Amino acid sequence: MPAPRAIATRTWRWIRSAPGTYLWLTTLAITTLIIDLLPPDEAKDWLDHRSTNLHHLAEEPVRVLITSAFWIDGSSWLAYAVLFTVFHANAERWLGTWRWLAVVALAHVGATYLSQGVLLWAIRSDEAPEKAMYILDVGVSYGLAGVAAVLAYHLTTPWRWWYILGVLAVVLPPIFLNRTFTDIGHASAAVIGFACYPLTRGRGHPWNPRTLMAARR
Repeated sequence: MPAPRAIATRTWRWIRSAPGTYLWLTTLAITTLIIDLLPPDEAKDWLDHRSTNLHHLAEEPVRVLITSAFWIDGSSWLAYAVLFTVFHANAERWLGTWRWLAVVALAHVGATYLSQGVLLWAIRSDEAPEKAMYILDVGVSYGLAGVAAVLAYHLTTPWRWWYILGVLAVVLPPIFLNRTFTDIGHASAAVIGFACYPLTRGRGHPWNPRTLMAARR
């Protein structure tokens, strides 16, 4: 069994290899703590001010598109710590920080506008109430969905196709079962992630999971 010092060294090397991921995760830990310490009404107002809803996208799009990505609405930070390590950290290590960040930004911004555009259509078609313009929309899940999708290109076939089917199995059914703008946003973010294939060129040969399986035998 590795000594605690060896484990700590490996952990630190892993964190240093994906600086953007863990700086983002650290910021989310701080903002989540702030929300937990605020009274419920103040916490709601705080998040509302940073929401990428239709009202704020019309008034201050750049501000809310940036700030909304650093707050979690009632979600578990520990769950995101695991998801960031599995998806974001591996994508950043593979693509490099700037390409990884480009995928995150494209998925976050693109999925926000696509999902809110559908919501606007629903309001104008009387399928949703006018007050939906002020709905709360913060979080990191669109960027996460986009990065999870682009990681498909890090795998060799046939693993890549199974992985793509897995991503689609997560993001598509909620559109038909729940029919919320957030579900549309997650599916849109995944499609954007798949469309980021050009950013993966020149990042080495795809990984074959059989290599890891063989090493453990």
